[in-house]
Amino acid sequence: MALDTEPPAGCEVLMLEDDSILRRRLAAHLRSLGAEVTEVSTIEMARSALSALRFDFALVDLHLPDGEALDLLRERAFSENTGVVVMTAYGGIKDAVEAMRHGAGDYLSKPFEPDEMPIAFMRCREKRGVARRDEFRVGEHSPREADDFFFGQSLAGVRNTLDMILASDQRLGKGLPPILIEGETGTGKSLLAGWLHRRGPRGSQPFIKVNCAALPETLVESELFGHERGAFTDARTARIGLFEAANGGTLLLDDIGTVAAATQAKVLTVVEDHAIRRLGATKEIRVDVRLIAASNAPLSDLVDNGAFREDLYHRLHLLHITLPPLRKRGLDMLELGRHLLERIGRRHRLKDISISSAGESRLLAHSWPGNARELAHVIEREIIFARGRVLDFESLGALPPNPAIGWRNPIWRVPEEGFSIDSVITDLIDEVLRETGHNISATARRLGVTREFLRYRLAPQKPRE
Repeated sequence: MALDTEPPAGCEVLMLEDDSILRRRLAAHLRSLGAEVTEVSTIEMARSALSALRFDFALVDLHLPDGEALDLLRERAFSENTGVVVMTAYGGIKDAVEAMRHGAGDYLSKPFEPDEMPIAFMRCREKRGVARRDEFRVGEHSPREADDFFFGQSLAGVRNTLDMILASDQRLGKGLPPILIEGETGTGKSLLAGWLHRRGPRGSQPFIKVNCAALPETLVESELFGHERGAFTDARTARIGLFEAANGGTLLLDDIGTVAAATQAKVLTVVEDHAIRRLGATKEIRVDVRLIAASNAPLSDLVDNGAFREDLYHRLHLLHITLPPLRKRGLDMLELGRHLLERIGRRHRLKDISISSAGESRLLAHSWPGNARELAHVIEREIIFARGRVLDFESLGALPPNPAIGWRNPIWRVPEEGFSIDSVITDLIDEVLRETGHNISATARRLGVTREFLRYRLAPQKPRE
Protein backbone atom coordinates (compact mmCIF):
# COMPACT_ATOMS: atom_id res chain seq x y z
CA MET A 1 0.00 0.00 0.00
CA ALA A 2 1.35 3.42 -0.85
CA LEU A 3 1.71 5.76 2.09
CA ASP A 4 2.95 9.26 1.52
CA THR A 5 1.99 11.09 4.72
CA GLU A 6 -1.29 9.39 5.62
CA PRO A 7 -3.02 6.02 5.22
CA PRO A 8 -5.25 5.88 2.14
CA ALA A 9 -8.91 4.98 2.06
CA GLY A 10 -9.48 1.33 2.88
CA CYS A 11 -6.51 0.99 5.26
CA GLU A 12 -7.59 -1.21 8.21
CA VAL A 13 -6.32 -0.23 11.67
CA LEU A 14 -6.70 -1.96 15.03
CA MET A 15 -6.92 0.59 17.89
CA LEU A 16 -6.12 -0.92 21.34
CA GLU A 17 -6.57 1.71 24.06
CA ASP A 18 -8.50 1.56 27.35
CA ASP A 19 -8.91 5.36 27.62
CA SER A 20 -12.19 5.68 25.73
CA ILE A 21 -11.89 9.45 25.17
CA LEU A 22 -8.38 9.16 23.71
CA ARG A 23 -9.30 6.07 21.69
CA ARG A 24 -12.32 7.72 20.08
CA ARG A 25 -10.39 10.89 19.31
CA LEU A 26 -7.56 9.01 17.59
CA ALA A 27 -9.96 6.70 15.77
CA ALA A 28 -12.02 9.64 14.53
CA HIS A 29 -8.90 11.28 13.11
CA LEU A 30 -7.89 8.11 11.25
CA ARG A 31 -11.41 7.67 9.87
CA SER A 32 -11.34 11.26 8.62
CA LEU A 33 -8.31 10.23 6.55
CA GLY A 34 -10.19 7.29 5.02
CA ALA A 35 -9.02 4.46 7.28
CA GLU A 36 -11.28 1.74 8.65
CA VAL A 37 -10.74 1.45 12.42
CA THR A 38 -11.63 -1.37 14.81
CA GLU A 39 -11.66 -0.14 18.42
CA VAL A 40 -10.89 -2.46 21.34
CA SER A 41 -10.06 -1.73 24.97
CA THR A 42 -8.61 -4.98 26.35
CA ILE A 43 -6.02 -7.62 25.45
CA GLU A 44 -8.69 -10.30 25.09
CA MET A 45 -10.75 -8.13 22.75
CA ALA A 46 -7.60 -7.54 20.70
CA ARG A 47 -6.90 -11.29 20.49
CA SER A 48 -10.44 -11.90 19.28
CA ALA A 49 -10.19 -9.17 16.63
CA LEU A 50 -6.77 -10.40 15.44
CA SER A 51 -8.05 -13.96 15.03
CA ALA A 52 -11.03 -12.84 12.96
CA LEU A 53 -9.70 -9.92 10.91
CA ARG A 54 -6.53 -8.84 9.10
CA PHE A 55 -5.13 -5.38 9.75
CA ASP A 56 -2.67 -3.23 7.88
CA PHE A 57 -1.67 -1.40 11.08
CA ALA A 58 -2.23 -1.64 14.81
CA LEU A 59 -1.95 1.23 17.30
CA VAL A 60 -1.72 -0.27 20.79
CA ASP A 61 -1.21 1.01 24.29
CA LEU A 62 1.43 -1.02 26.11
CA HIS A 63 -0.35 -1.20 29.46
CA LEU A 64 -3.96 -2.41 29.57
CA PRO A 65 -6.22 -3.32 32.52
CA ASP A 66 -6.04 -7.03 31.75
CA GLY A 67 -2.40 -7.33 30.73
CA GLU A 68 0.49 -6.04 28.62
CA ALA A 69 0.45 -5.50 24.86
CA LEU A 70 3.98 -6.93 24.88
CA ASP A 71 2.35 -10.32 25.43
CA LEU A 72 0.59 -9.99 22.06
CA LEU A 73 3.93 -9.31 20.39
CA ARG A 74 5.70 -12.14 22.20
CA GLU A 75 3.04 -14.65 21.20
CA ARG A 76 3.09 -13.34 17.61
CA ALA A 77 -0.59 -12.51 17.62
CA PHE A 78 -0.03 -9.83 14.98
CA SER A 79 0.42 -10.80 11.34
CA GLU A 80 3.84 -10.05 9.88
CA ASN A 81 1.98 -7.86 7.41
CA THR A 82 0.60 -5.69 10.23
CA GLY A 83 2.65 -2.64 11.11
CA VAL A 84 2.49 -2.29 14.91
CA VAL A 85 2.92 1.12 16.56
CA VAL A 86 2.96 1.11 20.37
CA MET A 87 1.87 4.01 22.55
CA THR A 88 3.71 4.64 25.80
CA ALA A 89 3.46 7.24 28.53
CA TYR A 90 6.32 9.53 29.47
CA GLY A 91 9.22 7.49 30.85
CA GLY A 92 8.16 4.30 29.10
CA ILE A 93 10.82 4.36 26.39
CA LYS A 94 12.43 1.20 27.76
CA ASP A 95 9.16 -0.70 27.29
CA ALA A 96 8.79 0.74 23.78
CA VAL A 97 12.28 -0.45 22.83
CA GLU A 98 11.43 -3.91 24.19
CA ALA A 99 8.27 -3.88 22.06
CA MET A 100 10.26 -3.03 18.93
CA ARG A 101 12.65 -5.87 19.74
CA HIS A 102 9.66 -8.20 19.54
CA GLY A 103 8.39 -6.88 16.21
CA ALA A 104 6.80 -3.46 16.71
CA GLY A 105 7.71 -1.07 13.92
CA ASP A 106 7.58 2.25 15.76
CA TYR A 107 6.35 3.94 18.94
CA LEU A 108 4.63 7.18 19.97
CA SER A 109 5.15 8.85 23.34
CA LYS A 110 2.03 10.25 24.95
CA PRO A 111 0.87 12.91 24.55
CA PHE A 112 1.22 13.12 20.76
CA GLU A 113 -0.58 14.88 17.96
CA PRO A 114 -2.97 12.75 15.85
CA ASP A 115 -1.08 13.76 12.71
CA GLU A 116 1.92 11.77 14.00
CA MET A 117 0.06 8.46 13.57
CA PRO A 118 0.21 8.31 9.74
CA ILE A 119 3.92 9.14 9.85
CA ALA A 120 4.53 6.29 12.29
CA PHE A 121 2.54 3.96 10.03
CA MET A 122 4.65 5.04 7.09
CA ARG A 123 7.85 4.23 9.02
CA CYS A 124 6.46 0.78 9.85
CA ARG A 125 5.72 0.09 6.24
CA GLU A 126 9.14 1.25 5.10
CA LYS A 127 10.82 -0.92 7.73
CA ARG A 128 9.02 -4.01 6.41
CA GLY A 129 9.91 -3.09 2.83
CA VAL A 130 13.61 -2.66 3.70
CA ALA A 131 13.71 -6.07 5.36
CA ARG A 132 12.16 -7.65 2.27
CA ARG A 133 14.46 -5.83 -0.11
CA ASP A 134 17.51 -6.96 1.84
CA GLU A 135 16.79 -10.52 0.72
CA PHE A 136 17.52 -9.52 -2.88
CA ARG A 137 20.64 -7.41 -2.41
CA VAL A 138 23.08 -10.28 -2.88
CA GLY A 139 24.62 -10.01 -6.35
CA GLU A 140 23.07 -6.60 -7.04
CA HIS A 141 25.27 -4.37 -9.15
CA SER A 142 26.96 -1.56 -7.28
CA PRO A 143 26.07 2.00 -8.35
CA ARG A 144 29.51 2.32 -9.96
CA GLU A 145 29.01 -0.80 -12.07
CA ALA A 146 25.51 0.28 -13.09
CA ASP A 147 26.87 3.67 -14.14
CA ASP A 148 29.58 1.81 -16.05
CA PHE A 149 27.34 0.28 -18.73
CA PHE A 150 29.22 0.34 -22.03
CA PHE A 151 27.25 1.44 -25.08
CA GLY A 152 29.78 2.10 -27.84
CA GLN A 153 28.83 2.89 -31.44
CA SER A 154 26.84 -0.31 -31.88
CA LEU A 155 24.37 0.72 -29.13
CA ALA A 156 24.03 4.36 -30.14
CA GLY A 157 20.43 3.72 -31.16
CA VAL A 158 19.69 2.04 -27.81
CA ARG A 159 21.19 4.99 -25.95
CA ASN A 160 19.04 7.41 -27.93
CA THR A 161 15.92 5.39 -27.07
CA LEU A 162 16.86 5.36 -23.38
CA ASP A 163 17.38 9.13 -23.35
CA MET A 164 13.88 9.60 -24.73
CA ILE A 165 12.44 7.22 -22.11
CA LEU A 166 14.22 9.10 -19.32
CA ALA A 167 12.88 12.43 -20.59
CA SER A 168 9.36 10.98 -20.57
CA ASP A 169 9.88 9.56 -17.05
CA GLN A 170 10.87 12.98 -15.75
CA ARG A 171 7.64 14.44 -17.11
CA LEU A 172 5.45 11.67 -15.71
CA GLY A 173 7.02 11.14 -12.29
CA LYS A 174 4.42 8.52 -11.29
CA GLY A 175 2.65 5.74 -13.16
CA LEU A 176 5.68 4.99 -15.34
CA PRO A 177 4.96 2.51 -18.15
CA PRO A 178 6.73 -0.87 -18.15
CA ILE A 179 9.87 -1.56 -20.15
CA LEU A 180 10.82 -4.77 -21.94
CA ILE A 181 14.52 -5.59 -22.45
CA GLU A 182 15.32 -8.57 -24.67
CA GLY A 183 18.68 -10.11 -25.47
CA GLU A 184 20.69 -13.28 -25.14
CA THR A 185 22.01 -14.40 -21.77
CA GLY A 186 24.94 -12.23 -20.67
CA THR A 187 24.23 -9.20 -22.86
CA GLY A 188 23.75 -6.97 -19.80
CA LYS A 189 19.96 -6.73 -19.43
CA SER A 190 19.94 -6.39 -15.63
CA LEU A 191 22.93 -4.04 -15.74
CA LEU A 192 21.07 -1.83 -18.22
CA ALA A 193 17.95 -1.91 -16.02
CA GLY A 194 20.01 -0.66 -13.08
CA TRP A 195 21.54 2.05 -15.27
CA LEU A 196 18.09 3.21 -16.33
CA HIS A 197 16.69 3.15 -12.77
CA ARG A 198 19.50 5.23 -11.30
CA ARG A 199 19.21 7.91 -13.96
CA GLY A 200 15.44 8.21 -13.71
CA PRO A 201 13.23 10.08 -11.26
CA ARG A 202 13.25 7.03 -8.95
CA GLY A 203 17.02 6.74 -8.69
CA SER A 204 16.97 7.15 -4.90
CA GLN A 205 14.13 4.66 -4.43
CA PRO A 206 14.29 0.84 -4.18
CA PHE A 207 15.60 -1.20 -7.09
CA ILE A 208 14.70 -4.88 -6.71
CA LYS A 209 15.51 -7.59 -9.19
CA VAL A 210 14.40 -11.18 -9.16
CA ASN A 211 15.18 -14.04 -11.51
CA CYS A 212 11.81 -15.65 -12.14
CA ALA A 213 13.44 -18.78 -13.58
CA ALA A 214 15.23 -19.39 -10.27
CA LEU A 215 11.98 -19.42 -8.26
CA PRO A 216 9.97 -22.63 -7.87
CA GLU A 217 6.70 -22.29 -9.78
CA THR A 218 4.71 -22.82 -6.57
CA LEU A 219 6.41 -19.84 -4.89
CA VAL A 220 6.45 -17.25 -7.69
CA GLU A 221 3.07 -15.70 -6.81
CA SER A 222 3.91 -15.61 -3.11
CA GLU A 223 7.26 -13.91 -3.79
CA LEU A 224 5.80 -11.32 -6.14
CA PHE A 225 2.50 -10.53 -4.44
CA GLY A 226 2.98 -11.69 -0.84
CA HIS A 227 0.67 -13.80 1.29
CA GLU A 228 -1.25 -13.80 4.51
CA ARG A 229 -0.72 -16.28 7.32
CA GLY A 230 -2.47 -19.55 6.45
CA ALA A 231 -2.93 -18.66 2.78
CA PHE A 232 -1.49 -22.09 1.87
CA THR A 233 -0.17 -25.14 3.69
CA ASP A 234 3.32 -23.83 4.54
CA ALA A 235 2.28 -20.20 5.10
CA ARG A 236 2.95 -20.17 8.84
CA THR A 237 3.80 -16.47 8.71
CA ALA A 238 2.59 -13.61 6.56
CA ARG A 239 4.89 -11.91 4.07
CA ILE A 240 4.83 -8.86 1.86
CA GLY A 241 5.57 -9.36 -1.83
CA LEU A 242 8.24 -7.80 -3.99
CA PHE A 243 5.77 -5.47 -5.71
CA GLU A 244 5.02 -3.97 -2.29
CA ALA A 245 8.69 -3.90 -1.30
CA ALA A 246 9.52 -2.04 -4.53
CA ASN A 247 6.71 0.48 -4.08
CA GLY A 248 7.89 3.89 -5.29
CA GLY A 249 10.86 2.31 -7.06
CA THR A 250 11.66 -0.26 -9.75
CA LEU A 251 11.11 -4.01 -9.95
CA LEU A 252 13.08 -6.03 -12.51
CA LEU A 253 11.50 -9.36 -13.44
CA ASP A 254 14.29 -11.24 -15.22
CA ASP A 255 13.38 -14.26 -17.35
CA ILE A 256 9.73 -13.24 -17.27
CA GLY A 257 9.02 -15.71 -20.06
CA THR A 258 9.31 -18.57 -17.53
CA VAL A 259 6.38 -17.31 -15.43
CA ALA A 260 3.20 -19.42 -15.50
CA ALA A 261 0.07 -18.15 -17.24
CA ALA A 262 -1.84 -17.59 -13.97
CA THR A 263 0.94 -15.38 -12.63
CA GLN A 264 1.17 -13.54 -15.95
CA ALA A 265 -2.50 -12.59 -15.51
CA LYS A 266 -1.73 -11.08 -12.10
CA VAL A 267 1.27 -9.18 -13.46
CA LEU A 268 -1.04 -7.77 -16.15
CA THR A 269 -3.39 -6.57 -13.39
CA VAL A 270 -0.53 -4.71 -11.71
CA VAL A 271 0.46 -3.09 -15.00
CA GLU A 272 -3.09 -1.99 -15.79
CA ASP A 273 -4.57 -1.26 -12.35
CA HIS A 274 -1.45 -0.51 -10.25
CA ALA A 275 -2.77 -2.83 -7.55
CA ILE A 276 -1.87 -6.22 -6.09
CA ARG A 277 -3.66 -8.70 -3.90
CA ARG A 278 -1.74 -10.90 -1.49
CA LEU A 279 -2.50 -14.61 -1.51
CA GLY A 280 -5.21 -15.26 1.05
CA ALA A 281 -6.27 -11.59 1.18
CA THR A 282 -9.64 -10.17 0.19
CA LYS A 283 -8.68 -6.63 -0.77
CA GLU A 284 -6.32 -4.98 -3.22
CA ILE A 285 -3.32 -2.85 -2.28
CA ARG A 286 -2.30 0.09 -4.42
CA VAL A 287 1.33 0.14 -5.61
CA ASP A 288 3.34 2.49 -7.80
CA VAL A 289 6.14 0.41 -9.32
CA ARG A 290 8.16 0.88 -12.51
CA LEU A 291 8.21 -2.63 -13.94
CA ILE A 292 11.13 -3.70 -16.12
CA ALA A 293 10.77 -7.13 -17.69
CA ALA A 294 13.72 -8.97 -19.23
CA SER A 295 13.83 -12.05 -21.42
CA ASN A 296 16.65 -13.95 -23.12
CA ALA A 297 14.18 -15.30 -25.70
CA PRO A 298 11.93 -13.11 -27.87
CA LEU A 299 8.57 -12.93 -26.11
CA SER A 300 6.87 -12.74 -29.50
CA ASP A 301 8.04 -16.32 -30.15
CA LEU A 302 6.60 -17.41 -26.80
CA VAL A 303 3.32 -15.71 -27.72
CA ASP A 304 3.23 -17.59 -31.03
CA ASN A 305 3.81 -20.85 -29.14
CA GLY A 306 1.06 -20.08 -26.64
CA ALA A 307 3.52 -19.89 -23.73
CA PHE A 308 3.02 -16.17 -23.03
CA ARG A 309 -0.10 -14.02 -22.83
CA GLU A 310 -0.50 -11.79 -25.87
CA ASP A 311 -2.20 -8.99 -23.89
CA LEU A 312 0.66 -8.84 -21.36
CA TYR A 313 3.20 -8.93 -24.18
CA HIS A 314 1.64 -5.90 -25.87
CA ARG A 315 1.62 -3.96 -22.58
CA LEU A 316 5.27 -4.76 -21.93
CA HIS A 317 6.27 -4.09 -25.54
CA LEU A 318 5.24 -0.43 -25.31
CA LEU A 319 8.84 0.52 -24.49
CA HIS A 320 11.03 -2.15 -26.06
CA ILE A 321 14.82 -2.47 -26.10
CA THR A 322 16.87 -5.22 -27.72
CA LEU A 323 20.51 -5.78 -26.77
CA PRO A 324 22.46 -7.46 -29.59
CA PRO A 325 24.80 -10.37 -28.86
CA LEU A 326 28.50 -9.63 -28.53
CA ARG A 327 29.31 -11.33 -31.83
CA LYS A 328 27.18 -8.71 -33.64
CA ARG A 329 28.69 -5.65 -31.99
CA GLY A 330 31.64 -5.41 -34.38
CA LEU A 331 34.74 -3.62 -33.14
CA ASP A 332 32.79 -2.48 -30.09
CA MET A 333 33.58 -5.94 -28.73
CA LEU A 334 37.24 -4.96 -28.43
CA GLU A 335 36.35 -1.61 -26.88
CA LEU A 336 34.19 -3.41 -24.34
CA GLY A 337 37.08 -5.79 -23.67
CA ARG A 338 39.40 -2.87 -22.91
CA HIS A 339 36.70 -1.28 -20.78
CA LEU A 340 36.30 -4.46 -18.72
CA LEU A 341 40.06 -4.95 -18.57
CA GLU A 342 40.50 -1.56 -16.93
CA ARG A 343 37.74 -2.17 -14.39
CA ILE A 344 38.79 -5.71 -13.51
CA GLY A 345 42.42 -4.65 -13.41
CA ARG A 346 41.57 -1.99 -10.81
CA ARG A 347 39.89 -4.61 -8.67
CA HIS A 348 43.02 -6.79 -8.87
CA ARG A 349 45.19 -3.70 -8.17
CA LEU A 350 47.06 -4.03 -11.45
CA LYS A 351 47.95 -1.19 -13.79
CA ASP A 352 49.22 -0.91 -17.37
CA ILE A 353 47.55 -4.11 -18.57
CA SER A 354 46.92 -4.35 -22.31
CA ILE A 355 45.79 -6.77 -24.99
CA SER A 356 48.20 -7.86 -27.72
CA SER A 357 47.25 -7.86 -31.39
CA ALA A 358 47.16 -11.67 -31.26
CA GLY A 359 44.88 -11.41 -28.23
CA GLU A 360 42.58 -9.07 -30.13
CA SER A 361 42.40 -11.52 -33.01
CA ARG A 362 41.49 -14.34 -30.67
CA LEU A 363 38.83 -12.23 -28.96
CA LEU A 364 37.29 -11.26 -32.29
CA ALA A 365 37.33 -14.86 -33.55
CA HIS A 366 35.51 -16.25 -30.50
CA SER A 367 31.73 -16.72 -30.80
CA TRP A 368 30.98 -15.60 -27.19
CA PRO A 369 27.87 -17.65 -26.44
CA GLY A 370 27.91 -16.12 -22.95
CA ASN A 371 28.29 -12.60 -24.35
CA ALA A 372 29.61 -9.79 -22.13
CA ARG A 373 29.39 -11.93 -18.98
CA GLU A 374 31.61 -14.57 -20.59
CA LEU A 375 34.01 -11.89 -21.82
CA ALA A 376 34.39 -10.51 -18.30
CA HIS A 377 35.11 -14.00 -16.91
CA VAL A 378 37.67 -14.73 -19.64
CA ILE A 379 39.45 -11.43 -19.01
CA GLU A 380 39.59 -11.99 -15.25
CA ARG A 381 40.93 -15.52 -15.71
CA GLU A 382 43.58 -14.21 -18.12
CA ILE A 383 44.63 -11.51 -15.62
CA ILE A 384 45.04 -14.10 -12.87
CA PHE A 385 47.07 -16.61 -14.89
CA ALA A 386 48.98 -14.32 -17.30
CA ARG A 387 52.77 -14.21 -16.97
CA GLY A 388 52.99 -10.56 -17.94
CA ARG A 389 50.96 -7.41 -18.40
CA VAL A 390 50.19 -8.02 -22.11
CA LEU A 391 47.36 -10.51 -22.55
CA ASP A 392 47.40 -12.96 -25.49
CA PHE A 393 44.31 -15.02 -24.52
CA GLU A 394 45.98 -18.26 -25.57
CA SER A 395 43.29 -20.10 -23.59
CA LEU A 396 40.89 -19.27 -26.43
CA GLY A 397 42.89 -21.45 -28.83
CA ALA A 398 45.08 -20.94 -31.86
CA LEU A 399 45.02 -17.77 -33.90
CA PRO A 400 42.38 -17.84 -36.65
CA PRO A 401 43.86 -18.44 -40.12
CA ASN A 402 42.23 -15.21 -41.30
CA PRO A 403 42.21 -12.48 -38.68
CA ALA A 404 38.67 -11.81 -37.58
CA ILE A 405 39.13 -8.08 -37.69
CA GLY A 406 37.91 -6.90 -41.08
CA TRP A 407 38.85 -3.93 -43.22
CA ARG A 408 35.42 -2.43 -42.55
CA ASN A 409 33.76 -1.78 -39.22
CA PRO A 410 30.79 -4.21 -39.19
CA ILE A 411 28.51 -1.60 -37.68
CA TRP A 412 29.12 0.83 -40.56
CA ARG A 413 26.23 1.28 -42.98
CA VAL A 414 26.17 2.74 -46.48
CA PRO A 415 24.90 6.34 -46.28
CA GLU A 416 21.77 7.42 -48.10
CA GLU A 417 23.79 9.59 -50.50
CA GLY A 418 27.33 10.70 -51.31
CA PHE A 419 28.86 7.20 -51.30
CA SER A 420 31.36 6.18 -54.03
CA ILE A 421 32.44 2.56 -54.35
CA ASP A 422 35.26 3.63 -56.70
CA SER A 423 36.73 5.75 -53.91
CA VAL A 424 36.52 2.83 -51.50
CA ILE A 425 38.34 0.51 -53.93
CA THR A 426 41.02 3.13 -54.57
CA ASP A 427 41.55 3.76 -50.86
CA LEU A 428 41.82 0.02 -50.17
CA ILE A 429 44.39 -0.45 -52.96
CA ASP A 430 46.42 2.52 -51.70
CA GLU A 431 46.39 1.12 -48.15
CA VAL A 432 47.73 -2.30 -49.23
CA LEU A 433 50.29 -0.67 -51.53
CA ARG A 434 51.69 1.23 -48.56
CA GLU A 435 51.86 -1.98 -46.52
CA THR A 436 53.71 -3.86 -49.29
CA GLY A 437 56.06 -1.03 -50.19
CA HIS A 438 54.26 -0.54 -53.51
CA ASN A 439 54.98 -4.10 -54.61
CA ILE A 440 52.38 -4.74 -57.33
CA SER A 441 52.60 -8.54 -57.19
CA ALA A 442 52.29 -8.69 -53.38
CA THR A 443 49.43 -6.19 -53.40
CA ALA A 444 47.53 -8.17 -56.07
CA ARG A 445 48.06 -11.40 -54.11
CA ARG A 446 46.78 -9.89 -50.83
CA LEU A 447 43.74 -8.37 -52.52
CA GLY A 448 42.96 -11.50 -54.52
CA VAL A 449 43.06 -9.72 -57.90
CA THR A 450 45.31 -9.85 -60.97
CA ARG A 451 48.24 -7.53 -61.62
CA GLU A 452 46.45 -6.36 -64.75
CA PHE A 453 43.46 -5.26 -62.66
CA LEU A 454 45.75 -3.23 -60.41
CA ARG A 455 47.54 -1.63 -63.34
CA TYR A 456 44.17 -0.69 -64.81
CA ARG A 457 43.02 0.83 -61.51
CA LEU A 458 46.31 2.67 -61.02
CA ALA A 459 46.63 4.01 -64.58
CA PRO A 460 45.70 7.66 -65.03
CA GLN A 461 42.17 7.83 -66.36
CA LYS A 462 41.94 9.67 -69.67
CA PRO A 463 39.12 12.19 -69.81
CA ARG A 464 36.33 11.27 -72.15
CA GLU A 465 35.96 13.34 -75.28
